[in-house]
Amino acid sequence: QVQLVESGGGLVQAGGSLKLSCAASGSINALAWFRQAPGKERAFVAGMSWRGGDTLYSDSVKGRFTISRDAAKITVSLQMNGLKFEDTAVYYCAAVRSGRAYVLHNYNYYNYWGQGTQVTVSS
Repeated sequence: QVQLVESGGGLVQAGGSLKLSCAASGSINALAWFRQAPGKERAFVAGMSWRGGDTLYSDSVKGRFTISRDAAKITVSLQMNGLKFEDTAVYYCAAVRSGRAYVLHNYNYYNYWGQGTQVTVSS
């Protein structure tokens, strides 16, 4: 069983920046961030394959958000710049179990989830 511990999040004005971090307690195949706004479905934000380091971003955050990792600590960060009101959501870290196949942007492939952290962008 892998546990995911998230940190970061909070309240920021539009145009500002925040950084989220997610630490995994065991071996994983991929790690991603999803978000869920009130009344909306959970949506993919950004993800990274653990072995190759390949990254993928949703069109809505491309060019503004950057996902990076510290392989030694099994930690992934999401640097969020140029935040917009529509980025307001609960952000979840998710991981794919080691050895499992996955599609980075599809939440059905993820086995482990963090507790979520609130990001609020004021306009």
